[in-house]
Amino acid sequence: MIGIKSIASYVPEGRLDNRERMAEFDIEEDFLTQKIGVDRVARRAEGEDTGDLCVRAFENLAARSGIDTSNVDCLIVCTQNPHANGLPHTSAVLHGRLGLDRACACFDISLGCSGFVHSLGVATAFMDANGLSNGLLFTADPYSKIVNPHDRNTALIFGDGATVSWLANGDADVPLLSPVAAQYHTEGDRGAALQNRGGVLHMDGRAVFNFSATVVPAQVKALLADRGLELGDIDLFLFHQGSRFIVEAIRKRLRLDAERAPLKMADFGNLVSSSIPIMLESVVDGQQVQRVVASGFGVGLASATCLLERCPAMVEN
Repeated sequence: MIGIKSIASYVPEGRLDNRERMAEFDIEEDFLTQKIGVDRVARRAEGEDTGDLCVRAFENLAARSGIDTSNVDCLIVCTQNPHANGLPHTSAVLHGRLGLDRACACFDISLGCSGFVHSLGVATAFMDANGLSNGLLFTADPYSKIVNPHDRNTALIFGDGATVSWLANGDADVPLLSPVAAQYHTEGDRGAALQNRGGVLHMDGRAVFNFSATVVPAQVKALLADRGLELGDIDLFLFHQGSRFIVEAIRKRLRLDAERAPLKMADFGNLVSSSIPIMLESVVDGQQVQRVVASGFGVGLASATCLLERCPAMVEN
């Protein structure tokens, strides 16, 4: 079974301090801390593009795991803000930058906040169907490309960053964290709530909140019911870090405490498709966590929720 062997991230050092911008946006500190939940948003350096963020994430993965690039046979990038002008596709740019084998399959997936969960399902199924054994799944959506810096609905929330997940067949001694079930939900007729309009991001925050707070708790319950599991059977719930208000609303409706459904966005913001894997980064190597529910939601309007379990590799005879 294909699973996550390791994850590494890269968040640029640059920050915009939201407290220094409260007067500009006419907001109080209570609104900043309790509703948005972002003290600072990460910003890429001048000239640093989507592919550059991914390369830095991969460098961190290589330093940690010692991955052999000659064995990588699949490279997938989840982004809606691709490198340069999007042609060639970002995965091809990375293929060249990383010097991968020419037999390596490369393609991009255009998804936003639910992108990691969707892409993980696509990537593991694609690798399994084609007998591939070492894949790289990148997430990078630098919204600074399209955020209006004077729009209080978006400028205080979205940060820049990238992650890379090493997907592989493991061994019986090191069970990988593998997706074993998932559910999906899309309301495309309401998708204009989050859109790129003429190169600028527009967001109807109320519509996104109503969608997320309603759909996600029901989806989590349905997923667990299908597997014969209860909320108490899950070690960790990782919800897309849309805002503190959204995560806490979902937490409240599922009656989860903060330890099992953490917040991790205060120092860099909403990283779109990277928000879930950046939280998973410290979990993958820790064997004490056996079951994780990951749920992404937003752009589309779409949500995707999956169950990850420690699964030993399927040993060939």
